[in-house]
Amino acid sequence: MYATLSQKELGQRISELRKQKGLSQSDLAKRLKISRPSLAQIELGNRSIDALELQRLSMILGFSLDEFMSKAFTVSDPEELTLQDPLQPYSERISVPHFRAEKFKNVLLYMLEKCAGKPNVGETVLYKLLYFSDFNYYELYEEHLSGAEYRKLPYGPVPHKLGSILNQMVEAGQLQRFKTEYFGLQQARYLPLVKADLTALKASEIAVMDRVIDQMSDWSASAISSYSHRDMPWLATKEGAMINYELAFYREAPFSVRNYGEEIEEP
Repeated sequence: MYATLSQKELGQRISELRKQKGLSQSDLAKRLKISRPSLAQIELGNRSIDALELQRLSMILGFSLDEFMSKAFTVSDPEELTLQDPLQPYSERISVPHFRAEKFKNVLLYMLEKCAGKPNVGETVLYKLLYFSDFNYYELYEEHLSGAEYRKLPYGPVPHKLGSILNQMVEAGQLQRFKTEYFGLQQARYLPLVKADLTALKASEIAVMDRVIDQMSDWSASAISSYSHRDMPWLATKEGAMINYELAFYREAPFSVRNYGEEIEEP
C-alpha cells in the first residue's frame, strides 16, 4: 500500500538510493535529463517530482515503485548511506571561480554608477551588493559573473582581493575614496570617476545586478548584513573560509532566484 510521502521524504529516499548506486548528482541528473541544481532541489524536498521523472528514476536506480512508495521502504545497506547535509558544500565543483580583475572592475564601476550617490552605500553595503550579484548570477546561469571569491567574516561575505583592486583603481584615477559620517558612524565610500565598459558585461549580468541594486541598495549596513547572514552559502561556511558558490543551489525563499519547478530542463 502506498504511503503519503512529503517532498522531503521522497527527496531523502532518492538521495539514499543515488548514493547507494555510487552516482554523483551530476551523473544522475544527466541520466534523468534534468539540470543538476534541479536534482539538488528534489533531494532537499524543495522541488516536486512528477510521475514520469519518478518512473525514469525507478529504471535508472533499479527500484520498484511499489516498494519505493511504501511505508516500509529501506535501502538494502543503510550503514553505507549518510544523507548529504544541506549545510555542507557539494563534494564536486562544476565550475571553480577564476578571478577576472578587469571584469570585476567593470562590475564594481557599474554598481557604483547606479548607487554610489546614496548616503547608505559605504563599503559594507557595497560588499553585500557585489556578493548577491555574483551568487545570484551563479544560481541562475551556473556561470561566474566576476569570478570573485568571497570570505566569510563576522560582518558578512567580503570579496577576496578587493582591497588591492580598490587601491589600483584609486591610483589609476578610476575611483575616489573618501570617508563620511552616517548616523554617527564613520564609513568608507567610493565614487566612480570613469564609466564602466558596458561591452564587457552581458545583458544577463546587468539584469542581475540591476535587480540586486533595486532590491537592496537602499538598505542600511546592518539590515543588509543581517540579511546576508541568513543566506545559505554564508550560513554553511566556516568562519574565515571561502564561500562555495555551489551552495547557492541549496537556497530557499526568499534568497533563491531560480525557479526550480518550472525551469526548462536539459534536453
